[in-house]
Amino acid sequence: MVSRVIPVDPFDLVIFGGTGDLARRKILPSLYRRLASGQMPDGAHIIGAARSGLTDDEYRDFVRESVTDQVPADQYDAALLDRFLGLVRYIPLDAIGTEGWADLAGALRADMVQAFYFSVGPALFGPLAERLHDHGIARPETRIVVEKPFGHDLESARALNAVLAAAFHEHQIYRIDHYLGKETVQNLMAVRFANVLFEPLWNAQYVDHVQITVAESLGVEGRGAYYDRAGAMRDMVQNHMMQLLCLIAMEPPSHFEPDAVRDEKLKVIRALDPVGPEDIVRGQYRAGPGVPGYVDVVGTPGSDTESFIALKVHVSNWRWAGTPFYLRTGKRLRTRVSEIAVTFKDPPHSIFGHETRRRGNVLAIRLQPDEGMVMRVTIKEPGPGGMRLVEVPLDMSFAEALGEDGRNFPDAYERLIMDVIRGDQTLFMRGDEVEAAWAWTDPVIAGWQARGARAMPYDPGSSGPDDALMLMHRDGRRWREIEG
Repeated sequence: MVSRVIPVDPFDLVIFGGTGDLARRKILPSLYRRLASGQMPDGAHIIGAARSGLTDDEYRDFVRESVTDQVPADQYDAALLDRFLGLVRYIPLDAIGTEGWADLAGALRADMVQAFYFSVGPALFGPLAERLHDHGIARPETRIVVEKPFGHDLESARALNAVLAAAFHEHQIYRIDHYLGKETVQNLMAVRFANVLFEPLWNAQYVDHVQITVAESLGVEGRGAYYDRAGAMRDMVQNHMMQLLCLIAMEPPSHFEPDAVRDEKLKVIRALDPVGPEDIVRGQYRAGPGVPGYVDVVGTPGSDTESFIALKVHVSNWRWAGTPFYLRTGKRLRTRVSEIAVTFKDPPHSIFGHETRRRGNVLAIRLQPDEGMVMRVTIKEPGPGGMRLVEVPLDMSFAEALGEDGRNFPDAYERLIMDVIRGDQTLFMRGDEVEAAWAWTDPVIAGWQARGARAMPYDPGSSGPDDALMLMHRDGRRWREIEG
């Protein structure tokens, strides 16, 4: 199977924070790979902008190092890299002052798609938007890309939306969540809405429960200052996991187009019930052999910020009434894995006797690593001696099923940046969607703060605090194992 690459039109892409870590690790290597695929034209211009007083050649050295460090050896080509560097230039610029803005305006081409990537801290989102508008750089078709965190709570998210709305229309604002750019996340929509097999069963009558797990084996090193202000609830649940929940729970949109999809996601968020204290478990990893504890890394001995959280949530609508969704995410867990597991109910009657009855079918959608889907079904165990039932997986590893195309998925940033250039907002969050997510999240955080509930300690390399196991055990269910 050979994937079809559809080239985009020539464009000007300005990366504010062009010397930062996100640009180095993700944005620049993604653009190189899009050039290698034939999707990005040689007529594209990539302009790095930051406070550092670099020359074009010095910035190209930075870009060269970024690509050689981040792109696998089998995707690296020296001649292609030289071509890529020929598209790159640099403009020193002060995001909160006046320096460099006239130079930036002069570097942009009037007849091209223009996109501005805010690869900077959230405190600069507003000033950048205002200066693009005040200096006459922004045009009606200009697009801006805004990284998370999009606000710290509902009030700050509303304030930021208002600042951006003063300079740009909603159709120009691309709030990026890289989880939505993952191949398997998009395949979730294809599995649901392009196959008659699943959608009739995708409801409370047939689904027992849904588990969404995003586990990380690393700690908060390198992000300690930010993470200690955010915690797992703000850093992961309010955005990434909320988006996965929406894609699982949403109604079929009328068309696969931006506002139709985002309208349905918004309905899910607004249908979420408040979460009571009995349905929340917070944890914080402690020190282990050769592993510093959370408080040692962030340098705040009394910190109660959670590095792990598990929640049981309900979507109050006709499709999902009574079906629990269990969410968990954490740092320093057993391994790095992200998956969605939809557990279907048992048959209403077992003709094989109670001793042979098994748990329901499970559709497990693996986001990382080894993207793919596994369906667990019950079959007869081979051999004589009666009807003995066993559970087996129907495994669709993308790497095996799709051949070479399944081994070389575009990185999420590659897909999302190209969607910006095409003007496709389907995989980006809308302003009211962000505010609705914060409106649900804020009371959850305020609740545990008012109760003075402390985060439970857990060992690095574990599955989280024991109380998280009880969150499901009391319902007669079990978490799926966190394993690579």
